[in-house]
Amino acid sequence: MNQSEPIWSVSAVNKAVKDTLEGAFMPFWMGGEVGSLLLHRSGHVYFQMKDDRCQIRVCWFGGAAQCRELGIGNGSMVEVWGNLSVYDARGEYQFNVKKLRPAGIGILQQRFEQLKNKLEAEGLFDPARKKTIPLLPRRIGVVSSPSGAAIRDFLQILNRRFPNVEVRIFPAQVQGAGAAEQLAAGVKFFNRTKLADVIVVTRGGGSMEDLWCFNEEILARAIAASTIPVISAVGHEIDFTICDFAADLRVPTPSAAAELVIGRHDEISARLERAVKDMLYLLNMSVNNSRIHLEQLSGRLARHTPERALDSCRQRVDELELRAAAALRLNCVSRRRELENLQTALNTLNPMRQLERGYAMVLNADGSEVISTSSQKPGTELQLRFSDGTLGVKTL
Repeated sequence: MNQSEPIWSVSAVNKAVKDTLEGAFMPFWMGGEVGSLLLHRSGHVYFQMKDDRCQIRVCWFGGAAQCRELGIGNGSMVEVWGNLSVYDARGEYQFNVKKLRPAGIGILQQRFEQLKNKLEAEGLFDPARKKTIPLLPRRIGVVSSPSGAAIRDFLQILNRRFPNVEVRIFPAQVQGAGAAEQLAAGVKFFNRTKLADVIVVTRGGGSMEDLWCFNEEILARAIAASTIPVISAVGHEIDFTICDFAADLRVPTPSAAAELVIGRHDEISARLERAVKDMLYLLNMSVNNSRIHLEQLSGRLARHTPERALDSCRQRVDELELRAAAALRLNCVSRRRELENLQTALNTLNPMRQLERGYAMVLNADGSEVISTSSQKPGTELQLRFSDGTLGVKTL
């Protein structure tokens, strides 16, 4: 052994390896499966990333909170961005994470954009085809999981603010394989049976994968084809799905959907209450004016001493009092009749009620425009909309 050869310490070797390894690789993305996950109380995260052949130690300093928020656990497929490093104390190399995302998000986002662009090009999201949400829906159809938190929140608000409204629930999966088909079947069910004046498609929040069934083409086309107005109430305020774009109205949460539907009932009720208060105010004012007038007449009568003139005036006062009372009663009846006419008008203006009475609505071939004149060219294709569906016809 040459006594002049240097003797390296273990620390020096590890440092040299560390400098060499960390200098040889730029930061990069790495994908794999999470195993042996440890969320340390310090806020750091330690785990193994592996594929079908190998594994590597991973450290994510300060990433515990974000890891919990993303729902990362053992078995999760993730993609991490960072750099290779050496832990000097044990002479082990590891991957230090700077960013982490669930694997597949990029692919799902690409699929989302492709389908959105396709359906938008077909006109499914055109504002012109959006149907108006009914002012006073008597029946609400809900397509959702009957055991989910979304339906509980929705029903709680409905029952608290308008307990007499009729709600029908079509039970459907809101996550996983087959969920999109079940949701689409619910929309078609209410259109086929006419058991709802408005349809609400809803579920609570979740990841992009959790909400993916609301991005399926089969559901978007079922909503676009619905003759009944559809409200989409999926996820949280920041979540957007294809279902939102296809629906006639998008609201940020299930609770907001209930507030919207019932808020219209409250508005009409408030208008009726104001009308009643105005009527009572006018009646009281009329009575007070009549009383003042009678008092003035009594004063004038008191200044006249002849008994016959006094008797005549008293009789006149009695007649005026009777007329005033009769006028007040007539005014009250008239106001009440006006209120009843308003309520009847609200029901009569519902176009579906007209169709149920035997009338039909004439539309152009694609059903986007009402035809109100008979001056159509022979052979023009039209639609006749009845209460239970549509019929294609041609003019002669």
